[in-house]
Amino acid sequence: MAQNAPEFKDNDMYRLLRDEKINEFNQRIAAGEICDLTGADFRNLVLTGINTAGLDFSNCYFRGCDLRGVDFSQSKLNGASIHDAQISGTLFPSSLRAEEIALSLNHGTRMRYY
Repeated sequence: MAQNAPEFKDNDMYRLLRDEKINEFNQRIAAGEICDLTGADFRNLVLTGINTAGLDFSNCYFRGCDLRGVDFSQSKLNGASIHDAQISGTLFPSSLRAEEIALSLNHGTRMRYY
């Protein structure tokens, strides 16, 4: 596998998201469950309603995802790509520049911020 290529994670929490079981995922996160989602492939999923506070989505691949209304403001997105995603109403970390978001959305570049 190429470096930083999106991957299918082998954990229950990731599988919940792949199956679009957002409510169950949110309940388990609220109960304190921890999961590794870095570098995950979320291609073409509907993730509307996901609670992302404190989660690390670094190097994740959100191509074609429905992210409308998702609040990423308290999560990590460094190196993530949102190519062709639906992002109406999506909140991004305040340190992530609009240019980075637009480049990722339109061209698939990985978002970088510090």
